Amino acid sequence: MKLNRLIKDIQYTQMVIPKDEVEICGISIDSRNVKEGYAFIAMRGTQTDGHAYIDAAEANGAVAIICETMPQKLNPSIQYVKVADAGAIVGQLATTFYGNPTEKLKLVGVTGTNGKTTIATLLYKLFRGMGHKCGLISTVCNYIDDKAYPSTHTTPDAITLNSLLGEMVEQGCEYAFMEVSSHALAQGRVGGLKFAGGIFTNLTRDHIDFHETMENYLKAKKSFFDMLPRDAFAITNLDDKNGPVMLQNTRADIKKYSTRTLCDYKGRIIETHLDGMVLEFNNIEFTTLLTGRFNVSNLLAIFAAATELGKDPQEVLTLLSTLTPVSGRFETIHSKDGVSAIVDYAHTPDAIKNVLGTVNEVLHGKGNIITVVGAGGNRDKGKRPLMAQEAVKMSNRVIITSDNPRFEDPQDIINDMLAGLTPEQLKKVLAISDRKEAIKTACALAQKGDVVVVAGKGHENYQEIKGVKHHFDDKEVIYEIFNS
Repeated sequence: MKLNRLIKDIQYTQMVIPKDEVEICGISIDSRNVKEGYAFIAMRGTQTDGHAYIDAAEANGAVAIICETMPQKLNPSIQYVKVADAGAIVGQLATTFYGNPTEKLKLVGVTGTNGKTTIATLLYKLFRGMGHKCGLISTVCNYIDDKAYPSTHTTPDAITLNSLLGEMVEQGCEYAFMEVSSHALAQGRVGGLKFAGGIFTNLTRDHIDFHETMENYLKAKKSFFDMLPRDAFAITNLDDKNGPVMLQNTRADIKKYSTRTLCDYKGRIIETHLDGMVLEFNNIEFTTLLTGRFNVSNLLAIFAAATELGKDPQEVLTLLSTLTPVSGRFETIHSKDGVSAIVDYAHTPDAIKNVLGTVNEVLHGKGNIITVVGAGGNRDKGKRPLMAQEAVKMSNRVIITSDNPRFEDPQDIINDMLAGLTPEQLKKVLAISDRKEAIKTACALAQKGDVVVVAGKGHENYQEIKGVKHHFDDKEVIYEIFNS
């Protein structure tokens, strides 16, 4: 691809062209990944400035540099393009380079604090169950039809994202479902993509370390719906106070779902158990292997999206009844002694409240809830005492432990959580920094009919300490204890 074709849809302020226009065979925002014939995009990130790596990119074979500040020394064989904001245009560059993949498949994005992974993953499974080739971009794993690709971020960088979408098109995928994180929206990673629809789940405290205020966090989420085209659908959760706010300026076709209010997609619980529910959506009764009021909302969003994509409601619900929970999302494990354990990714105050609220509803006071919970290091410190408070309010015993401490001292994180509790609340709390020992202690305290909830890591199979990821899997630990 000639460089002029690559930059045809972006604004630039200056261009320095060598004698012959360069041919681009790849693009990168990381100089280490640059190869012969690549264009290097020098972005100013939160941690590093790509301009500092222009020389390295040129040494690795870059034939074009797209930057905000021209280098002092220009190579006569390299084409330079100056733009106002490289981060704002990298999405458009990526989608152009990979042939505008979202013009050739139907892409549905899911955004919100909680529920993104469940909704995107079950939509992917649902449409595959209907015989369609599909793609998935999620926190747990990316898929191109049935082939898995490791996931490192909820939403990949714009170049990786468009590369995956381009491969989906090549493999004949008709649909793609993806989680759209607030980071991705703030950093323009989804710029240039065309969405067939968007889903809003809910908005509660998270990522304040990045966004600084809840208002900024809300604006990032809302920007997704502001960018949807007129021929897309925008589905929102009326049970969340921010649901209507998200769609105030959207041009898309608005649809609403709720468990409380009459609207386009209405649901209610008929029966609930630890291993499933009986539900009614739009007057159609069905069973599901998922549990919890929060999952009723997730399933309503899936039902709405599939219906808006033209699928028969009865067929959708029939297939939904066969789908199993997503890895690490309210995943239930039973011991031979009558103790149940639930592993969940809950890592915000609201998510912990939802999970524990569900367990309380099912138990009806006929068993104890023992919760193991921690908080991640180098992230929003303000949510730590709030997480501890929610855990203590809704559990009989709580063990506060380590999550992914990253570069913080685990005991400092635990102390931040304990600081949110009253002397009376502290009486039912233990602090055990070793996560494996914390889970073992919880299981040892549990008796027949009790439930151990292990929150925070869900699907993750590692613990990040001082920049190193050590193998650790909550589910493996529980299976080992239950089978010993």
